[in-house]
Amino acid sequence: MNTYFDINRARKDTLACEDLIHFNNAGSSLMPIPVSSALHHYLHTEERTGGYETAGLYSRALNGLYDSASKLLNCDSHEIAFVENATRAWDFAFYSFEFKPGDKILTTLAEYGSNVVAYIQQAKRFGIEILFVPNDEYGQIDVKALANLIDDKVKLISITHIPTGGGLVNPAKAVGKVAKAAGIPFILDACQSVGHIPIDVEEIGCDVLCITGRKYLRGPRGTGLLYVRNDLVERLEPPMLDQHAAELISVTEYSIRKDARRFENWEQYYAGKFALAVAIDYALSWGLGSIQARIYHLAKTLRDKLSDIDGIQVTDEGIEKCGIVTFISDQRNPSDIKNGCAEHKINVSTSKGSGNLVSFQERGLSEVVRASVHYFNTEAEIDYFLEILKQFVH
Repeated sequence: MNTYFDINRARKDTLACEDLIHFNNAGSSLMPIPVSSALHHYLHTEERTGGYETAGLYSRALNGLYDSASKLLNCDSHEIAFVENATRAWDFAFYSFEFKPGDKILTTLAEYGSNVVAYIQQAKRFGIEILFVPNDEYGQIDVKALANLIDDKVKLISITHIPTGGGLVNPAKAVGKVAKAAGIPFILDACQSVGHIPIDVEEIGCDVLCITGRKYLRGPRGTGLLYVRNDLVERLEPPMLDQHAAELISVTEYSIRKDARRFENWEQYYAGKFALAVAIDYALSWGLGSIQARIYHLAKTLRDKLSDIDGIQVTDEGIEKCGIVTFISDQRNPSDIKNGCAEHKINVSTSKGSGNLVSFQERGLSEVVRASVHYFNTEAEIDYFLEILKQFVH
Protein backbone atom coordinates (compact mmCIF):
# COMPACT_ATOMS: atom_id res chain seq x y z
CA MET A 1 0.00 0.00 0.00
CA ASN A 2 1.70 3.18 -1.20
CA THR A 3 -0.64 5.81 0.25
CA TYR A 4 0.67 7.22 3.51
CA PHE A 5 -1.56 6.68 6.50
CA ASP A 6 -0.67 8.00 9.95
CA ILE A 7 -1.17 4.74 11.80
CA ASN A 8 0.68 6.10 14.85
CA ARG A 9 -1.90 8.86 15.22
CA ALA A 10 -4.74 6.41 14.70
CA ARG A 11 -3.51 4.05 17.40
CA LYS A 12 -2.52 6.81 19.81
CA ASP A 13 -6.09 8.12 19.57
CA THR A 14 -7.47 4.62 20.28
CA LEU A 15 -6.74 3.67 23.88
CA ALA A 16 -7.81 0.03 23.63
CA CYS A 17 -5.10 -0.68 21.05
CA GLU A 18 -2.74 -1.03 24.01
CA ASP A 19 -4.69 -3.95 25.44
CA LEU A 20 -6.50 -5.85 22.70
CA ILE A 21 -7.00 -6.51 19.02
CA HIS A 22 -10.39 -5.26 17.92
CA PHE A 23 -11.72 -6.96 14.78
CA ASN A 24 -15.38 -6.30 15.62
CA ASN A 25 -15.80 -2.89 14.02
CA ALA A 26 -18.87 -3.99 12.06
CA GLY A 27 -20.48 -4.71 15.42
CA SER A 28 -19.32 -1.69 17.38
CA SER A 29 -16.01 0.04 16.84
CA LEU A 30 -13.78 1.72 19.42
CA MET A 31 -14.40 5.39 20.12
CA PRO A 32 -11.27 7.49 19.56
CA ILE A 33 -10.17 9.81 22.36
CA PRO A 34 -11.68 13.00 20.82
CA VAL A 35 -15.10 11.30 20.64
CA SER A 36 -15.06 9.66 24.08
CA SER A 37 -13.74 12.90 25.61
CA ALA A 38 -16.59 14.85 24.04
CA LEU A 39 -19.11 12.34 25.39
CA HIS A 40 -17.63 12.41 28.89
CA HIS A 41 -17.34 16.19 28.90
CA TYR A 42 -20.97 16.65 27.93
CA LEU A 43 -22.18 14.19 30.57
CA HIS A 44 -19.98 15.86 33.19
CA THR A 45 -21.48 19.24 32.31
CA GLU A 46 -24.97 17.75 32.46
CA GLU A 47 -24.18 16.26 35.86
CA ARG A 48 -23.05 19.63 37.20
CA THR A 49 -25.45 21.91 35.34
CA GLY A 50 -28.66 20.06 34.49
CA GLY A 51 -30.00 18.40 31.37
CA TYR A 52 -32.00 21.25 29.86
CA GLU A 53 -29.40 23.81 30.82
CA THR A 54 -26.57 21.81 29.24
CA ALA A 55 -28.53 21.39 26.03
CA GLY A 56 -28.90 25.16 25.95
CA LEU A 57 -25.19 25.72 26.52
CA TYR A 58 -24.34 23.26 23.74
CA SER A 59 -27.14 24.23 21.34
CA ARG A 60 -24.79 25.52 18.65
CA ALA A 61 -22.64 22.39 18.72
CA LEU A 62 -25.70 20.12 18.80
CA ASN A 63 -27.15 21.83 15.75
CA GLY A 64 -23.73 21.48 14.13
CA LEU A 65 -24.39 17.75 13.81
CA TYR A 66 -26.64 18.41 10.83
CA ASP A 67 -23.97 20.43 9.03
CA SER A 68 -21.36 17.74 9.69
CA ALA A 69 -23.69 15.02 8.42
CA SER A 70 -24.48 17.04 5.30
CA LYS A 71 -20.75 17.18 4.50
CA LEU A 72 -20.44 13.44 5.13
CA LEU A 73 -23.27 12.54 2.75
CA ASN A 74 -23.27 15.49 0.31
CA CYS A 75 -26.79 16.58 1.13
CA ASP A 76 -28.68 19.49 2.65
CA SER A 77 -28.61 19.73 6.45
CA HIS A 78 -32.43 19.87 6.49
CA GLU A 79 -32.48 16.37 4.97
CA ILE A 80 -30.96 14.90 8.17
CA ALA A 81 -32.67 13.62 11.31
CA PHE A 82 -30.96 12.42 14.48
CA VAL A 83 -32.40 9.05 15.59
CA GLU A 84 -31.33 6.64 18.30
CA ASN A 85 -30.06 3.93 15.94
CA ALA A 86 -30.00 2.90 12.29
CA THR A 87 -32.78 0.33 12.61
CA ARG A 88 -35.15 2.84 14.16
CA ALA A 89 -34.17 5.42 11.54
CA TRP A 90 -34.92 2.88 8.80
CA ASP A 91 -38.20 1.93 10.50
CA PHE A 92 -39.39 5.53 10.75
CA ALA A 93 -38.91 5.99 7.03
CA PHE A 94 -40.16 2.60 5.87
CA TYR A 95 -43.34 2.65 7.95
CA SER A 96 -44.16 6.08 6.51
CA PHE A 97 -44.79 4.63 3.05
CA GLU A 98 -48.41 3.87 2.26
CA PHE A 99 -49.13 0.49 0.66
CA LYS A 100 -52.23 -1.16 -0.71
CA PRO A 101 -52.97 -4.77 -1.73
CA GLY A 102 -50.91 -5.92 -4.69
CA ASP A 103 -48.09 -3.42 -4.21
CA LYS A 104 -44.56 -4.81 -4.44
CA ILE A 105 -41.28 -4.20 -2.62
CA LEU A 106 -38.04 -5.21 -4.31
CA THR A 107 -35.13 -6.14 -2.06
CA THR A 108 -31.98 -8.29 -1.98
CA LEU A 109 -31.25 -11.85 -0.91
CA ALA A 110 -28.68 -10.45 1.52
CA GLU A 111 -31.17 -8.10 3.17
CA TYR A 112 -30.78 -7.45 6.88
CA GLY A 113 -33.09 -9.58 9.00
CA SER A 114 -34.79 -6.71 10.84
CA ASN A 115 -35.73 -5.13 7.52
CA VAL A 116 -37.21 -8.39 6.29
CA VAL A 117 -39.29 -8.62 9.48
CA ALA A 118 -40.72 -5.18 8.68
CA TYR A 119 -41.48 -6.19 5.07
CA ILE A 120 -43.32 -9.28 6.28
CA GLN A 121 -45.30 -7.28 8.83
CA GLN A 122 -46.48 -4.83 6.17
CA ALA A 123 -47.21 -7.70 3.80
CA LYS A 124 -49.51 -9.22 6.41
CA ARG A 125 -51.16 -5.87 7.10
CA PHE A 126 -51.69 -4.64 3.55
CA GLY A 127 -51.38 -7.66 1.25
CA ILE A 128 -48.22 -6.46 -0.45
CA GLU A 129 -45.68 -8.72 -2.13
CA ILE A 130 -41.99 -8.98 -1.24
CA LEU A 131 -39.74 -9.89 -4.14
CA PHE A 132 -36.14 -10.91 -3.47
CA VAL A 133 -34.09 -9.94 -6.50
CA PRO A 134 -31.73 -12.76 -7.57
CA ASN A 135 -27.99 -12.41 -7.23
CA ASP A 136 -25.63 -12.23 -10.18
CA GLU A 137 -22.73 -14.64 -10.62
CA TYR A 138 -20.68 -12.72 -8.05
CA GLY A 139 -23.25 -12.92 -5.25
CA GLN A 140 -24.38 -9.29 -5.40
CA ILE A 141 -27.79 -8.01 -6.44
CA ASP A 142 -28.38 -8.61 -10.17
CA VAL A 143 -29.18 -5.13 -11.46
CA LYS A 144 -30.54 -6.43 -14.78
CA ALA A 145 -32.90 -8.77 -12.93
CA LEU A 146 -33.95 -5.83 -10.76
CA ALA A 147 -34.82 -3.77 -13.83
CA ASN A 148 -36.75 -6.67 -15.35
CA LEU A 149 -38.89 -7.05 -12.21
CA ILE A 150 -40.14 -3.47 -12.28
CA ASP A 151 -43.77 -2.90 -13.20
CA ASP A 152 -46.48 -0.48 -12.11
CA LYS A 153 -47.03 -2.48 -8.90
CA VAL A 154 -43.51 -1.86 -7.57
CA LYS A 155 -43.74 0.95 -5.01
CA LEU A 156 -40.37 0.67 -3.28
CA ILE A 157 -36.82 -0.56 -3.83
CA SER A 158 -35.04 -1.19 -0.53
CA ILE A 159 -31.61 -2.79 -0.18
CA THR A 160 -28.79 -3.24 2.29
CA HIS A 161 -25.57 -1.72 0.96
CA ILE A 162 -23.07 -3.81 2.94
CA PRO A 163 -24.75 -6.89 4.47
CA THR A 164 -23.99 -7.85 8.05
CA GLY A 165 -22.88 -11.39 7.20
CA GLY A 166 -20.17 -10.92 4.59
CA GLY A 167 -17.72 -8.69 2.73
CA LEU A 168 -20.14 -7.89 -0.09
CA VAL A 169 -20.71 -4.31 -1.27
CA ASN A 170 -23.92 -4.17 -3.28
CA PRO A 171 -23.81 -1.90 -6.37
CA ALA A 172 -25.92 0.89 -4.88
CA LYS A 173 -25.22 3.41 -7.66
CA ALA A 174 -26.45 1.01 -10.33
CA VAL A 175 -29.57 0.31 -8.27
CA GLY A 176 -30.09 4.04 -7.87
CA LYS A 177 -30.06 4.52 -11.65
CA VAL A 178 -32.73 1.86 -12.10
CA ALA A 179 -34.87 3.37 -9.34
CA LYS A 180 -34.57 6.90 -10.71
CA ALA A 181 -35.39 5.83 -14.27
CA ALA A 182 -38.53 4.08 -13.00
CA GLY A 183 -39.51 6.86 -10.59
CA ILE A 184 -39.54 4.46 -7.63
CA PRO A 185 -38.35 5.53 -4.14
CA PHE A 186 -35.09 3.88 -3.10
CA ILE A 187 -34.11 3.15 0.52
CA LEU A 188 -30.46 2.31 1.21
CA ASP A 189 -29.52 0.70 4.51
CA ALA A 190 -26.00 2.10 4.92
CA CYS A 191 -25.52 0.92 8.50
CA GLN A 192 -22.20 -0.79 7.64
CA SER A 193 -21.18 1.68 4.92
CA VAL A 194 -20.93 5.18 6.38
CA GLY A 195 -17.51 5.78 7.91
CA HIS A 196 -16.27 2.73 6.02
CA ILE A 197 -16.42 4.01 2.45
CA PRO A 198 -17.27 7.40 0.88
CA ILE A 199 -21.04 7.88 0.55
CA ASP A 200 -22.53 10.53 -1.74
CA VAL A 201 -26.32 10.40 -1.78
CA GLU A 202 -26.49 12.47 -4.96
CA GLU A 203 -24.16 10.10 -6.76
CA ILE A 204 -25.94 7.00 -5.43
CA GLY A 205 -29.40 8.38 -6.08
CA CYS A 206 -31.05 7.01 -2.94
CA ASP A 207 -34.06 8.81 -1.48
CA VAL A 208 -33.65 7.48 2.06
CA LEU A 209 -30.52 6.33 3.88
CA CYS A 210 -29.95 5.19 7.46
CA ILE A 211 -26.76 5.36 9.52
CA THR A 212 -25.55 4.10 12.87
CA GLY A 213 -22.99 5.90 15.00
CA ARG A 214 -21.41 2.94 16.74
CA LYS A 215 -19.88 1.08 13.79
CA TYR A 216 -17.40 2.50 11.30
CA LEU A 217 -18.07 6.12 12.29
CA ARG A 218 -16.67 5.22 15.72
CA GLY A 219 -19.35 7.19 17.56
CA PRO A 220 -21.25 6.23 20.72
CA ARG A 221 -23.90 3.54 20.87
CA GLY A 222 -27.49 4.73 20.84
CA THR A 223 -26.91 7.19 18.01
CA GLY A 224 -27.97 7.15 14.37
CA LEU A 225 -29.01 9.34 11.47
CA LEU A 226 -31.72 9.30 8.84
CA TYR A 227 -31.37 11.02 5.47
CA VAL A 228 -34.56 11.74 3.52
CA ARG A 229 -34.41 13.59 0.21
CA ASN A 230 -36.14 16.99 0.28
CA ASP A 231 -38.61 16.19 -2.49
CA LEU A 232 -39.76 13.06 -0.63
CA VAL A 233 -39.98 14.37 2.94
CA GLU A 234 -43.42 15.96 2.73
CA ARG A 235 -44.87 12.81 1.15
CA LEU A 236 -43.94 10.73 4.19
CA GLU A 237 -45.83 11.10 7.45
CA PRO A 238 -43.99 9.32 10.29
CA PRO A 239 -45.96 6.59 12.09
CA MET A 240 -45.40 8.44 15.38
CA LEU A 241 -45.29 12.17 16.08
CA ASP A 242 -44.60 14.39 19.05
CA GLN A 243 -44.44 18.15 19.58
CA HIS A 244 -40.94 18.29 18.13
CA ALA A 245 -42.01 16.61 14.91
CA ALA A 246 -45.31 18.46 14.72
CA GLU A 247 -46.96 21.56 16.16
CA LEU A 248 -50.34 21.27 17.85
CA ILE A 249 -52.55 23.98 16.32
CA SER A 250 -55.93 23.21 17.87
CA VAL A 251 -57.82 20.38 19.52
CA THR A 252 -58.31 18.81 16.06
CA GLU A 253 -55.27 19.89 14.05
CA TYR A 254 -51.50 19.64 13.94
CA SER A 255 -48.85 20.75 11.45
CA ILE A 256 -45.85 18.52 10.69
CA ARG A 257 -42.38 19.95 10.24
CA LYS A 258 -41.33 20.50 6.64
CA ASP A 259 -37.85 18.97 6.99
CA ALA A 260 -36.43 15.55 7.86
CA ARG A 261 -36.57 16.34 11.56
CA ARG A 262 -40.21 15.32 11.46
CA PHE A 263 -38.67 11.86 12.06
CA GLU A 264 -37.05 12.94 15.35
CA ASN A 265 -38.31 12.84 18.93
CA TRP A 266 -38.10 15.81 21.26
CA GLU A 267 -36.33 13.73 23.90
CA GLN A 268 -32.93 12.74 22.54
CA TYR A 269 -29.59 11.34 23.67
CA TYR A 270 -27.97 14.78 23.68
CA ALA A 271 -24.56 13.65 24.90
CA GLY A 272 -24.50 11.03 22.13
CA LYS A 273 -25.65 13.60 19.58
CA PHE A 274 -22.80 15.92 20.56
CA ALA A 275 -20.24 13.10 20.43
CA LEU A 276 -21.59 11.80 17.10
CA ALA A 277 -20.93 15.20 15.55
CA VAL A 278 -17.35 14.95 16.80
CA ALA A 279 -17.07 11.42 15.39
CA ILE A 280 -18.22 12.59 11.96
CA ASP A 281 -15.79 15.49 11.96
CA TYR A 282 -13.04 13.12 13.08
CA ALA A 283 -13.77 10.75 10.19
CA LEU A 284 -13.80 13.66 7.75
CA SER A 285 -10.41 14.78 9.07
CA TRP A 286 -8.94 11.46 7.89
CA GLY A 287 -10.73 11.55 4.56
CA LEU A 288 -13.18 8.80 3.67
CA GLY A 289 -11.15 7.81 0.62
CA SER A 290 -8.08 7.27 2.79
CA ILE A 291 -10.11 5.34 5.35
CA GLN A 292 -11.53 3.08 2.65
CA ALA A 293 -8.12 2.41 1.11
CA ARG A 294 -6.63 1.49 4.47
CA ILE A 295 -9.53 -0.78 5.46
CA TYR A 296 -9.67 -2.51 2.08
CA HIS A 297 -5.93 -3.15 2.15
CA LEU A 298 -6.10 -4.75 5.60
CA ALA A 299 -9.16 -6.80 4.69
CA LYS A 300 -7.58 -8.11 1.51
CA THR A 301 -4.46 -9.06 3.47
CA LEU A 302 -6.58 -10.94 6.00
CA ARG A 303 -8.68 -12.63 3.29
CA ASP A 304 -5.65 -13.76 1.33
CA LYS A 305 -3.91 -15.19 4.38
CA LEU A 306 -7.06 -16.93 5.62
CA SER A 307 -7.42 -18.60 2.22
CA ASP A 308 -3.99 -20.18 2.68
CA ILE A 309 -5.03 -22.01 5.86
CA ASP A 310 -6.18 -25.60 5.36
CA GLY A 311 -9.72 -26.16 6.57
CA ILE A 312 -10.71 -22.48 6.39
CA GLN A 313 -13.24 -21.28 3.84
CA VAL A 314 -13.68 -17.54 3.26
CA THR A 315 -17.39 -16.90 2.66
CA ASP A 316 -17.35 -13.33 1.30
CA GLU A 317 -19.19 -12.52 -1.93
CA GLY A 318 -19.26 -9.69 -4.46
CA ILE A 319 -17.01 -8.01 -6.99
CA GLU A 320 -16.11 -5.32 -4.46
CA LYS A 321 -15.22 -6.65 -1.04
CA CYS A 322 -15.05 -4.40 2.02
CA GLY A 323 -13.58 -4.50 5.51
CA ILE A 324 -15.83 -7.30 6.74
CA VAL A 325 -14.15 -10.70 6.38
CA THR A 326 -16.20 -13.83 7.05
CA PHE A 327 -15.17 -17.46 7.16
CA ILE A 328 -15.95 -20.94 8.45
CA SER A 329 -13.74 -23.77 9.66
CA ASP A 330 -13.97 -27.50 8.99
CA GLN A 331 -12.81 -28.24 12.54
CA ARG A 332 -14.44 -25.64 14.83
CA ASN A 333 -17.78 -23.89 14.90
CA PRO A 334 -17.80 -20.07 14.72
CA SER A 335 -18.81 -19.54 18.35
CA ASP A 336 -15.90 -21.67 19.59
CA ILE A 337 -13.50 -19.62 17.47
CA LYS A 338 -14.95 -16.35 18.77
CA ASN A 339 -14.64 -17.51 22.40
CA GLY A 340 -11.13 -18.85 21.85
CA CYS A 341 -10.01 -15.55 20.35
CA ALA A 342 -11.50 -13.63 23.27
CA GLU A 343 -9.22 -15.58 25.63
CA HIS A 344 -6.30 -14.04 23.72
CA LYS A 345 -7.83 -10.54 23.79
CA ILE A 346 -8.89 -10.65 20.16
CA ASN A 347 -12.41 -9.39 19.48
CA VAL A 348 -14.23 -11.02 16.58
CA SER A 349 -17.94 -11.73 16.24
CA THR A 350 -20.16 -14.29 14.62
CA SER A 351 -22.96 -13.68 12.16
CA LYS A 352 -25.89 -16.07 12.33
CA GLY A 353 -28.59 -16.76 9.82
CA SER A 354 -31.05 -14.40 11.50
CA GLY A 355 -29.04 -11.42 10.27
CA ASN A 356 -28.94 -12.60 6.66
CA LEU A 357 -31.43 -15.46 6.75
CA VAL A 358 -32.46 -15.44 3.09
CA SER A 359 -28.89 -15.30 1.83
CA PHE A 360 -27.58 -17.85 4.32
CA GLN A 361 -30.33 -20.33 3.43
CA GLU A 362 -29.52 -19.93 -0.26
CA ARG A 363 -25.84 -20.59 0.44
CA GLY A 364 -26.24 -23.38 2.99
CA LEU A 365 -24.74 -21.37 5.85
CA SER A 366 -25.93 -21.16 9.44
CA GLU A 367 -23.19 -19.15 11.14
CA VAL A 368 -19.86 -17.57 10.15
CA VAL A 369 -16.96 -15.94 11.97
CA ARG A 370 -16.85 -12.22 11.20
CA ALA A 371 -13.57 -10.32 11.51
CA SER A 372 -14.14 -6.66 10.60
CA VAL A 373 -11.08 -4.44 10.42
CA HIS A 374 -10.71 -0.67 10.72
CA TYR A 375 -7.95 1.76 9.84
CA PHE A 376 -6.33 1.59 13.30
CA ASN A 377 -5.68 -2.15 12.90
CA THR A 378 -2.33 -3.40 11.64
CA GLU A 379 -0.85 -6.27 9.65
CA ALA A 380 0.96 -7.39 12.78
CA GLU A 381 -2.41 -7.81 14.49
CA ILE A 382 -3.64 -9.83 11.53
CA ASP A 383 -0.62 -12.13 11.73
CA TYR A 384 -1.10 -12.69 15.47
CA PHE A 385 -4.80 -13.43 14.93
CA LEU A 386 -3.91 -16.02 12.31
CA GLU A 387 -1.38 -17.68 14.61
CA ILE A 388 -4.06 -18.06 17.30
CA LEU A 389 -6.61 -19.25 14.74
CA LYS A 390 -4.30 -21.97 13.47
CA GLN A 391 -4.03 -23.31 17.02
CA PHE A 392 -7.82 -23.77 17.12
CA VAL A 393 -8.34 -25.38 13.74
CA HIS A 394 -5.45 -27.85 13.68
